[in-house]
Amino acid sequence: MSETVAFVGAVGGGGTTRLTLACAELLARSGRDVAVLDAAYGTQGLADRVSGRIDPDMTRLCVDDTPLESGLIERSVTADSGGRLAVCPARAPFCRVAEAKAPEAAERFGARIDEAARRFGYVLIDTPPIAANQAVAAAAGADLVAVVCDGARAASAVPRTIDRLADIGVDESVTVLTRTTGHPDADVTVPDLGEEPPVVGGETGRNAVRDVVETTVGVSIERESTEGILPDVPFR
Repeated sequence: MSETVAFVGAVGGGGTTRLTLACAELLARSGRDVAVLDAAYGTQGLADRVSGRIDPDMTRLCVDDTPLESGLIERSVTADSGGRLAVCPARAPFCRVAEAKAPEAAERFGARIDEAARRFGYVLIDTPPIAANQAVAAAAGADLVAVVCDGARAASAVPRTIDRLADIGVDESVTVLTRTTGHPDADVTVPDLGEEPPVVGGETGRNAVRDVVETTVGVSIERESTEGILPDVPFR
């Protein structure tokens, strides 16, 4: 069982942020306590899925060595689930993004992972391609790395990412391919859901996210046919 998982995007636009959040939502709704940390400083996509003020953000926690708890934003889950979901997104100007990518700040990112792991049952990290210090810290600091890529670009992008992971001492990972099914290079796939907006708004999408959770975290979640779970996490 992996308690910390870095979802590493092999390419931009492959659905890494939304998949990370969907997995976290499903875990929380099944009664687990989950934190999502944002290492994707460049795109800041997780911040787009959070309402209200973000202060301090993930970069501030690493630049100023601010405690993790001050940057956590609670997301509501079903009242009877018993699980907690908190996210720490990045939303910062360029100057602070640059500071947060420095080696010292990246070391603090690793410390924030450890801090989250002490407070939550599971920590999922939205991680950009391995080309910056905080991405290296996320991948190296997690129990497991899941390489995320869309099926159309997997042939070149996934091996390149696996090589970069090996360069930083991460020799094992799982491959999650989006917008495809039955791909020979995938450990688990998430199909192209077409115009269906929620990734788990229908049975196909929900079951795909469950497969990802079971493959990465090692938690088995009962499958349901009821519509409407996780309606706020589109996969496009």
